[in-house]
Amino acid sequence: MRVLNVLARTVVFLGIVAVVAVAGWFVFVEFPASITDLVGVLLVGLLVLVGARIAGNAAGSLAPGYNVAEVAVEGPITRDGGGGPLSNAPIGAAAEEIVEQIERADENRGVEALLVRLNTPGGEIVPSQDIRLAAERFDGPTIAYATDVCASGGYEIAAGCDELWAREGSIVGSIGVVGSRVNVADLADRLGVSYEQFTAGEYKDAGTPLKELEADEREYLQGIVDDYYDQFVADVVEGRDLDAETVRDTEARVYLGEQALDVGLVDELGTREDVTDRVEQGLGKEVTIEEFEPQRGLASRLQRGAGRVAYAFGAGLASVVVDDDFSVR
Repeated sequence: MRVLNVLARTVVFLGIVAVVAVAGWFVFVEFPASITDLVGVLLVGLLVLVGARIAGNAAGSLAPGYNVAEVAVEGPITRDGGGGPLSNAPIGAAAEEIVEQIERADENRGVEALLVRLNTPGGEIVPSQDIRLAAERFDGPTIAYATDVCASGGYEIAAGCDELWAREGSIVGSIGVVGSRVNVADLADRLGVSYEQFTAGEYKDAGTPLKELEADEREYLQGIVDDYYDQFVADVVEGRDLDAETVRDTEARVYLGEQALDVGLVDELGTREDVTDRVEQGLGKEVTIEEFEPQRGLASRLQRGAGRVAYAFGAGLASVVVDDDFSVR
């Protein structure tokens, strides 16, 4: 299979280059008698270089040198990856980019299977669901494998794959939801800061840190967390073929790989090589894996690089997180 792909790419590449070279010779050398041979040769050479680039892209698209795509979900999951040049948070997994990578792999005619590499503590709920749905839509077998951590939103994503592999030392689970708010009402009283509300709707300012929660507000916010939890459990039940009682009995615990296997949260334990062997067994052929990466422009790359430097230099030493309102993750 690999030899045939290489041969096909070579034929496509050489064929396009040859056509461009012949066309360039006739256009720039043979027909216009007023153009000197030197200029004609230079123009042909330039056209051949352009044709070679086009040929390379076409050959790679028509006959890729890989048949399995791999996408990585690493770090906290957010809509856009979080962070930035002035952020004090690490740049994590950008759901929109990961979904785009999975969709691009699905559209690639040479990709027959998808690997999802997970090393994430979780993150925002809806972005995690979006990645899971993209994995579910992939037309072919999908295998998730946990390296260090596959927790919370990471496990939500794993539930969208056909199988989940982990290492013995992997941390897996945390099937739960956290809703949090900072309460600084007492501090505000000591500082002489008062809170006045101007809202439309009884629960519009529920969770505001400058005032104490009323009993009905607490019940309202807890209801949101409970609803998210019910969604999470339902996704795991459907995707992992587990019963709801088993999932709820985990009580959002995390498990090491061997324990996770015992309670049914993972299917197999093994290394990356073992996962590759499993894919080859499923496809019945030798596989070549290509890691898909985000298609970013230069400005985006520079911004994310600056964010990583800022985090490593400052926020990596100490981090204080203050939420302005009620948050769920």
